[in-house]
Amino acid sequence: MPDEHGVRVIVCEGEFDQDTMGPLQRAADAAIADPGIRRIALDVTSVEFSDSTLLSLMLHLLRTGRLVLIGPTPQRLNPIFDLTQAGDLFPVMASADAARRL
Repeated sequence: MPDEHGVRVIVCEGEFDQDTMGPLQRAADAAIADPGIRRIALDVTSVEFSDSTLLSLMLHLLRTGRLVLIGPTPQRLNPIFDLTQAGDLFPVMASADAARRL
């Protein structure tokens, strides 16, 4: 359910690869399908590992026009962002409150 600002915050914690993406993918799919959500805020501050699977999901969410990351983005995401030059594509807010005010 979105908050009173129409924002769904999804917290990413731990490692994300093809074998561990199921819960995050389901949360993202539910957020995309919910017409009451105007912004999807993906909190990536606690990501410990990520391969291209998380990046693929982030790009998919970005294409909805509703994605904002809550950062700072951890250093662990830099290799995948550097390799793909995709890091600058994502708007990053300092907190969930900042994402709500967008």
